[in-house]
Amino acid sequence: MVNAILPSLLTFTTFCKEIMQVFWFIPTHGDGRYLGTGIGGRSTDATYLRQIAQAIDRLGYVGALLPTGRSCEDAWVVASHLAAHTTNMKFLVAIRPGLMSPGVAARMAATFDRLTGGRLLINVVTGGDPVELAGDGVHLSHDDRYHLTDEFLTVWREISRGEESNLQGEYLDVRGGKLLFTPVQRPHPPLWFGGSSPIAQQVAAKHVDVYLTWGEPPAQVAEKIESVRKLAAAEGRTLKFGIRLHVIVRETEAEAWEAADQLIRYVDEAAIATAQKAYARMDSEGQRRMSQLHGGSRAELEISPNLWAGVGLVRGGAGTALVGDPETVAARMREYSDLGIETFILSGYPHLEEAYRVAELLFPHLPLSHQPQLNQQVLFSPFGEVVANDSFPQKPVQKSVTTVD
Repeated sequence: MVNAILPSLLTFTTFCKEIMQVFWFIPTHGDGRYLGTGIGGRSTDATYLRQIAQAIDRLGYVGALLPTGRSCEDAWVVASHLAAHTTNMKFLVAIRPGLMSPGVAARMAATFDRLTGGRLLINVVTGGDPVELAGDGVHLSHDDRYHLTDEFLTVWREISRGEESNLQGEYLDVRGGKLLFTPVQRPHPPLWFGGSSPIAQQVAAKHVDVYLTWGEPPAQVAEKIESVRKLAAAEGRTLKFGIRLHVIVRETEAEAWEAADQLIRYVDEAAIATAQKAYARMDSEGQRRMSQLHGGSRAELEISPNLWAGVGLVRGGAGTALVGDPETVAARMREYSDLGIETFILSGYPHLEEAYRVAELLFPHLPLSHQPQLNQQVLFSPFGEVVANDSFPQKPVQKSVTTVD
């Protein structure tokens, strides 16, 4: 009997270690069927954003990342609006050292967290575009911005814990900073952070809870995780890790690669040159690493098995996508999971349809921390259109998730 039970116990233990959290993305800077063109584009108005958020809320995603910057709607305003139309999903919203004071940011975070019952996650964004930052009145060098972020997070964390903060630093002078209404989550809403430069990794190791990387090939991600782990250990801390990726999943491998080709069908050399010129002015190490993956050329876009850099030809930030059938994409995600990645922030174009497609095709192959709520609706609505106005369609039996390759 013991021998019979042992394999299942081992499988269960392995399964528990590989639980994945999957987030989606709220496209407040625009959406459509194709990149680099207005063809197939759509208005990301309040109604459309609510549709995406409500899909996220019920499909099994933990929550969503909201982008930040002058090309986006304000993330805090959008998240506050969408929170009133959802019940479960969490919102990963940016605080911006240099653009807001730590005290104001702490009050904003505490208020949102209290009013939503603890559905806030904080994305610390230092910024990597000197031109955009200058437009917002920030004229610090790359390293100086991260030194400011260090001071900012020191104060923010103290205030958010309900302590009084006094810091006379090189960039901030805070005297008697405090928060009267503390957040629901203790000691404060979790801090997430992405930054690839050495100084960014040092700030992450000292302050944050989850370190994020863009979707680089597994070997590069492994090096980055190892570096941040060592820095965190030197601070007496441990961090969790997440990755930001696009995903193009279809029922067959051929269909997925065809969808990838279609996504950039209207991207011409002029659009690529314009985008690459904008990236070149940035001092973001993460953006440099993203751009280096494709070099502004269509020639070699599959940079690692099933990892495609086509998105980054004309999109800043996250520029890679996992492409393939559900089993293949799930296997690639497990490769990242084996490196220590627990959270996957995914997206696809258009974001509403792809939120459903990913949940339907990919989720059955993943060990999710959250399960879709769709099965709870079986008594109230059919899965698929009623056949000939007479009978319910058959729902296929989902294969059980296995973590043993």
